[in-house]
Amino acid sequence: MNHQGACIVQRDFTILLEVGHPGFETARGQLCKYAELVKTPATFHTYRITPLSLWNAAALGWNSEQVIASLELVSRWNVSAALIQDIQTMMEQYGKLKLYSGPDHAKIRLTSEDQQLLDDLNRMKSISAFRMERTSAHELVFSGEKRGLLKQELTRLGYPVLDYAGYRKGDELSLGWRLNKNGSKSDTYKGEEEAGFKLRPYQKTAVDAFEGGEGVGGSGLLVLPCGAGKTIIGMAVLERLQCECLILTSNTTSVRQWIQEMLDKTTITAEQIGEYSGQKKQVKPVTVATYQILTHRKSKDADFTHIHLLQERNWGLIIYDEVHLLPAPVFRATADIQATRRLGLTATLIREDGCEKDVFSLIGPKLYDMPWKELEHQGWIAEVKCQEVRVPFSDELRSAYVQAEGKHQFRLAAENPAKLKVVKRLLERHENAPTLVIGQYLNQLETIAREIDAPLISGSMSQQERMKWFTAFRQGEIRTIVVSKVANFAVDLPDAAVALEISGSFGSRQEEAQRLGRILRPKAGENKAYFYALVSEGSREQDFALNRQMFLVEQGYEYAVVHEQDTPH
Repeated sequence: MNHQGACIVQRDFTILLEVGHPGFETARGQLCKYAELVKTPATFHTYRITPLSLWNAAALGWNSEQVIASLELVSRWNVSAALIQDIQTMMEQYGKLKLYSGPDHAKIRLTSEDQQLLDDLNRMKSISAFRMERTSAHELVFSGEKRGLLKQELTRLGYPVLDYAGYRKGDELSLGWRLNKNGSKSDTYKGEEEAGFKLRPYQKTAVDAFEGGEGVGGSGLLVLPCGAGKTIIGMAVLERLQCECLILTSNTTSVRQWIQEMLDKTTITAEQIGEYSGQKKQVKPVTVATYQILTHRKSKDADFTHIHLLQERNWGLIIYDEVHLLPAPVFRATADIQATRRLGLTATLIREDGCEKDVFSLIGPKLYDMPWKELEHQGWIAEVKCQEVRVPFSDELRSAYVQAEGKHQFRLAAENPAKLKVVKRLLERHENAPTLVIGQYLNQLETIAREIDAPLISGSMSQQERMKWFTAFRQGEIRTIVVSKVANFAVDLPDAAVALEISGSFGSRQEEAQRLGRILRPKAGENKAYFYALVSEGSREQDFALNRQMFLVEQGYEYAVVHEQDTPH
């Protein structure tokens, strides 16, 4: 019995972590490996163990004995024997079922050492619909085209599959890293140290994890902070595989950033790489497309116009950038292409639609996870100071807020005009720092952009004009830009050192992580950045802010709460 432990481990799979305990940091570092943070009140953080959190831990090499030993290490009292048994059962389910290619490559074999499990599954209505043939006590055979759908259903039933059925190579594409300054060429990954740039150690480890992931054979998720170089990692995977590739990402800005990075750092030529977006429809050996174009359709009942792109060429690899934003229709299409290697890149596995299990079954499990604070300690990303600034209502607005309902209350709080005064003060405090003012509502953003004399970049702005302002900001010609939710996605603004968040999408943890990620690139000098969340005091916005911050709190970030009157005048 450990009376000194920082955690109260409960039978219902929840864990209470005492914030003020001297073992808080150690316990948090353990829990994030196999549990999910669900609440962050001031005294105790609440974690929950779920089947998915345990399966992702298993994919990273943890077994039930290690999870239980970890719980016993951090727990204040003995861990319930019933909870231990449940953890063992859930983790044992990972890998009980395996997929192998059949003698006829059109067929897939589902195998298990547990004959009773196959008997039970075969009797289930949802599984019998796959019309599997029983070829032995330990094997069922089914059509290879159902591979993804079966994995999805088995995961839903609590039996995630280890997929050893293999992948097609795809059409070959020869590429290497570009010439270095001395003119010597790096044709292989192993020789990349001689190239014009050098992969960081954790980037190499991530590539190794994808290529050698046990039980998945080259499909799964690499989870790294914004600014960690996920695009570089994607290119390094492609360089290893030497095959044609489809890259899916969140918006046209990101598409063009991928293309520019590949042209800058690899031997891919402009003739070999194509953009497939609302503006262009190029299909080439490397094609970079937006999720939006894949899910475009002429009417609600029509077919998706461009979803065929997933099978347009003999791709050897599909990269899902910002995989947490993957739209549901792309899940359905991905179920049909399980014979193609799939790489998911993301800063967070959080999805506001609750489809994490679909990512797990159809893209793959988590193969590599680099903690944000670890990268910060190594100096690869900036150290960020986070503050939540509480802004009061005026008497008139408070009266309107009290009388309003639901979403309208939130909107009134988010657009609180008193936030403008705080924005101006913070801009004065960081007068020479490249600053982003980020918000949700266009009327609010237009007002602030006008008041501080800064350009507003929103979704309605043309791609060409958007890039013009981003370029001016990167080159230091302007110090402040106001951005709408376009800043939630992949936007390369490496010098941004301050972010002022004036409004957001309710309690979106994903959005908060992406916005903070805009200022994580390493900075000259002290390597520090500043993130301010402006929240109306005593409002629903304040409650939502707690949820928005949860993922970053789990990563080790702390939000100091200050009041508007305490910000420098």
